[in-house]
Amino acid sequence: MTAQGPHAASATDVPRRNWAGNVRYAAKAFHRPTSVDDLRRLVAGSNRIRAVGSGHSFNSLGDTDGDLVSLAGLPPVVEVDHERGQVTVSGAMRYGDLARQLHTQGYALANLASLPHISVAGAVATATHGSGPSHGNLASAVAGLELVTADGDLLRVDRDTDRFAGMVVGLGALGLVTRVTLDVVPTFALRQYVRLDLDRAALDEALGSAYSVSVFTDFRTPRLREVWRKQLADQPPPPVDWLGTTAADQPRHPVLGMPAENCTPQLGEPGPWHERLPHFKLGFTPSSGDELQSEYHVARAAAADALAALDDVAELIAPVLLVSELRTVAADELWLSPNYRRDSFVLHFTWIDDTAAVLPVVAAVEERLTPFAPRPHWGKVFVTDPAELAAHYPRHADFATLLTDLDPKAKFHTAPLDHHFPR
Repeated sequence: MTAQGPHAASATDVPRRNWAGNVRYAAKAFHRPTSVDDLRRLVAGSNRIRAVGSGHSFNSLGDTDGDLVSLAGLPPVVEVDHERGQVTVSGAMRYGDLARQLHTQGYALANLASLPHISVAGAVATATHGSGPSHGNLASAVAGLELVTADGDLLRVDRDTDRFAGMVVGLGALGLVTRVTLDVVPTFALRQYVRLDLDRAALDEALGSAYSVSVFTDFRTPRLREVWRKQLADQPPPPVDWLGTTAADQPRHPVLGMPAENCTPQLGEPGPWHERLPHFKLGFTPSSGDELQSEYHVARAAAADALAALDDVAELIAPVLLVSELRTVAADELWLSPNYRRDSFVLHFTWIDDTAAVLPVVAAVEERLTPFAPRPHWGKVFVTDPAELAAHYPRHADFATLLTDLDPKAKFHTAPLDHHFPR
């Protein structure tokens, strides 16, 4: 089934599964409209509908038992506002594609996620992030949204709009986002250095040592296996004995055994921001491909204690873990952001592709992190009780009211939304 109208397009290229393959979409119909007017008619006439982006959610947040829509067929938009220092882009555009166009015009985004393959609207809706103690998540750069609401109307909002802070990290539950306006900065260059074998006592210093830093570990030893430092190109390289580590003498992949050619250049080779901030190249398979992911945000000040709390379950974690990544994200004011009013330390887990084996370990990790009020990434695997999760978000009830106001018939709801924001 396709969108109706003169600009309808085939829905054969709408994804039927998420990227990881662990969720098979249950939609009754798949659509790929090629105009906003077609999209508006489709939304107005549907009882249940969701947009699917690049499919990089690891749970059923993006699924529906009604109509599933790809917005990739809408006309592409990249409009730079030089006076405001902003760019308006199609919601379905991938960050990697946007970054290339911005760079040619002399602009950059302040930060990027580890994967450039993700869509702008999808990443923003779940507060996906990169790393760096002074950098907010990707949603914190949003200055405006255009979305098709439940009745088919086109709604435009910006930072001056009432409840805007509740709409940015909207979990796809407030409407289908057609355009996003983002803050931009002048383009810049980075160098990426990988350091090996970090003492855990030096973790906090390492995380704050460069523009963007990721630390990788496997929970098999107390030492931290790798530090990926993405530093401004005009800064000197880390000293030979930096924090007691040694320099990698060849490019690395975060997952042992995977080809380093998939990753962005290392060994201090200078390059533009969009070719260093992500870990993976746009034209290559990101991460390992066959995997599940979980992620938890705790207060930055609790980093050492939170990591130590997992020592008791390290023997459970290691056998089902491909790699764990440790990062930092600055606080923001977005209601459902895991970084709401809290500078964050983020524990990310890339698991083997075995749900039955992984879920008990996820539960054990969450139990150990409970004293630190962990906020999971909305689009990844977690089992947190709804009441407990709601308690970690001071604006949870406000978002529930916003949901009812903008989507009174729960047209955009999915199983996870029904679970955490029941009507």
